[in-house]
Amino acid sequence: MRSVLAWFTVRGASFLAAGVVGVVTGLALGSDAMISVGVMLVCLPLFSVLVARRTRYQLRCRRQIIPQRVGPGQPARASLLLENVSRISTGLLLAEETIPYSLGARPRYVLNGIERGGSREVSYQLRSDLRGKFVIGPLRIRIADVFGLVELSADFSAQSTLTVTPKVVPLFTTSTTGSWSSEGDGKTRMTASAGDDDVIPRAYRTGDELRRVHWRSTARYGELMVRREEQRWQDRAVIILDTRRRAHAGTGPSSSFELAVSAAASIGVHLAQAGLDGQLLTDAGPMAGSAMFEDVLLDALAVVQTSNNRDFARAITALSTIECGLIVLIAGNLSAQTARELAATRKDGRQGIAMLLSVSTWATQAGGGHAADRQPPGDSQAGPAAQPGPAQDGLAGDADQAETAAAEVVLRSGGWRVVTVNATTPLSAAWQLLPRAGSLAPLPSQRDREVVG
Repeated sequence: MRSVLAWFTVRGASFLAAGVVGVVTGLALGSDAMISVGVMLVCLPLFSVLVARRTRYQLRCRRQIIPQRVGPGQPARASLLLENVSRISTGLLLAEETIPYSLGARPRYVLNGIERGGSREVSYQLRSDLRGKFVIGPLRIRIADVFGLVELSADFSAQSTLTVTPKVVPLFTTSTTGSWSSEGDGKTRMTASAGDDDVIPRAYRTGDELRRVHWRSTARYGELMVRREEQRWQDRAVIILDTRRRAHAGTGPSSSFELAVSAAASIGVHLAQAGLDGQLLTDAGPMAGSAMFEDVLLDALAVVQTSNNRDFARAITALSTIECGLIVLIAGNLSAQTARELAATRKDGRQGIAMLLSVSTWATQAGGGHAADRQPPGDSQAGPAAQPGPAQDGLAGDADQAETAAAEVVLRSGGWRVVTVNATTPLSAAWQLLPRAGSLAPLPSQRDREVVG
């Protein structure tokens, strides 16, 4: 009964109510005229329902979003084309687009009807300050009869996707770009193309294609050897993004994690525009392949979230099967032991650059949230005396800074170019510091050795 009443508009329901009251009053007073008026008021909405239900409207909806990928705060224009492919004209149409609430209020339009073979086009603007993939649609149509007594609804199945990427900061060209293929022992590993005698093989790794097996070297060394693909190796980069929840501080768009995602997007786009293919790794493993590196990277970073992992074991395992000339590490709070494990992946002539985030500066901006995250679970129900105060926040911040400094020393000693970024450091400025950060680091002091050890 409720679904039937949902067909009527306020006017139609009022007609029904007035008709029923008129019939009852006419019967009570013995007035045939009032009974006739009441019956007419009841029959008119019911007749409108019958006609509307038997009418077969055939409508076609086409949606276009330009562009389909935007940055935070950038507008996109959605256009809807509604066509009437039926043999009759439609009545009053009420169109309502379904969009996520984070994109704003749902657009609503009133169309006075579409003639046979006609069409109507409407458009609206989409904007989001948060990254992500947003499903647009379906479009809901409500059709009213000529008297405005009945309203029937129908949903189109077509949906579209709007991708809001992380913020991409333009990075200036530095001596870092283009240098990994001609520095260190990578220079001596250029494979000549003058026959098998010049092939420089390496040991077989899990995931290598069997067609790359070099049988002559296999017989010589007594183990399975494969050919190197040097040019491809040199033109590939791997971006390692730290998504561990415990390694970041702050909340929302101003958190250290969002800066790390923005840094990964900015560096990846910069390298792709320089002609490199690449792959995205997180502590959970591979996320994006190399096909159309820039597009795949931005799509993956649009939906990346923090994880509960505590180390980079999966990323290091995946990196051992990937040939690349450049490793880019973007990490939050990093221990010296984890830094040693990551530093060991720079081998076989690979170049490594690292951007370490001083997460304690984000924790200070967030009012000590990071220190609270480090509180043991058993103390979560303690009284006010157990809550972290300013002195405890300061101690946690000092510990984080010391841990970051130790990780920086470890990576520098492994030949990495390292720069430490705080909450106020512009990403473009940090990128400019990387060439100078690649110079030989001084020998660590006794205090540094104690921290590293």
